[in-house]
Amino acid sequence: MPEGDYHPLPGGEAESRRSPKDATSGGTRRRPRLSSLDAFRGLSIALMIFVDYAGSFLEFVGHSAWNGLQLADYVMPFFLFIAGVSMSLVYKRIPSKTEATQKAVLRALKLVFLGVLLQGGYFHGLNDLTYGVDLEKIRWSGILQRIAIGYIIAALCEIWLSTKTTDSGNVVHKNYYLHWVVMLILSGAYLGFLYGLYVPDWQFKVDDNSSASTITNGNYTLYTVKCGTRGDVGPACNSAGLIDRSILGINHLYKKPVYRNLDQCKGSENIPSWCLAPFDPEGILGSLMGAVTCILGLQYGHILVLREDHKERLFGWLWLSFPILAFGLLLAFLGIPLNKSLYTTSYTMVTTAVAGFTFCIMYFLVDMCGQRWAGYLFEFIGRHSLSIFILIPSNLFIIVLQGFYWKLPKYNLVHWVVSLVVQK
Repeated sequence: MPEGDYHPLPGGEAESRRSPKDATSGGTRRRPRLSSLDAFRGLSIALMIFVDYAGSFLEFVGHSAWNGLQLADYVMPFFLFIAGVSMSLVYKRIPSKTEATQKAVLRALKLVFLGVLLQGGYFHGLNDLTYGVDLEKIRWSGILQRIAIGYIIAALCEIWLSTKTTDSGNVVHKNYYLHWVVMLILSGAYLGFLYGLYVPDWQFKVDDNSSASTITNGNYTLYTVKCGTRGDVGPACNSAGLIDRSILGINHLYKKPVYRNLDQCKGSENIPSWCLAPFDPEGILGSLMGAVTCILGLQYGHILVLREDHKERLFGWLWLSFPILAFGLLLAFLGIPLNKSLYTTSYTMVTTAVAGFTFCIMYFLVDMCGQRWAGYLFEFIGRHSLSIFILIPSNLFIIVLQGFYWKLPKYNLVHWVVSLVVQK
């Protein structure tokens, strides 16, 4: 979701034919932003806000419990895709690769720090006016952290692995073929770990306020999850969870995974032990495919930069989107599930294609037809996306608002609205 200080182009190749003198003199001038990309970013933020608040009572809006696609499952790929497109504009000219790398690393570290602060457990949510987090339980992964990983990998590809030439042929394949090599390596590594790692039995602890128990020891209950398998893509025994438990530590994972909405996890008795276990949907293994989404978005950005005709740009994006969609559906047909929590290869391809189609629609309406009024609100949100993400989807605004109460903490405006609207 980084808001790139990019400069959209009056025209792709025509821009590259400017003299060095013109380029230098124009470098200090702030040009208009790409309205359709801002609008797409704003649409994604609005979609995140909608699914966060509506998903609690509209099941088809929230995240899929495990396999499958629902509306909320498109938000993360949209952010990664947009970050990739923006990056092609940010790094349109790279005077110094070393300096550009330093800035990219710094930007990624800022996103990681902000992500840990907002989603690491420091703020205690809407029902608690306290703050602070035990470092033994802080959550290291999150939305901004995954975007940061995708961003830095794609940025390094753009800075160091772009072999730009004066040939105006198929730029997506010819000038940036090493990007596709990186995507193949990341996808291969992901599949190798997902299906190749052996997952042994594992244990986790739950506070003693839980009813079912196997072994009670002090203030917690110890559960055992029976696995002893390889290549499992279910909630209990997948290798993505194994990697996160081994590297991050089980106490640092997300405590309320979406698979608790599965039918077999509903109820308080006779549920599988893994239903109570933590699992991080923004974990390490899935971030490899998140980076692939970002690099794919980068290829859409290359078409934007190197093609000056509107129709050529649209054709290039559609030419990419349809094969990516077909490949993703083929993978799903062959048995690789569409799964956001694991960020599977089929999920990556299908959601990236949908992001490509959505970008085409926004570009056609806003930049080609000049109907900026149709996306003005989204464009405004997109220009201030990081600030709005901090205030609303991260609940910071609501947390601050409910800090003003009448006599007792529960008598605040947020509690009144929730009790009036949601609970009735």
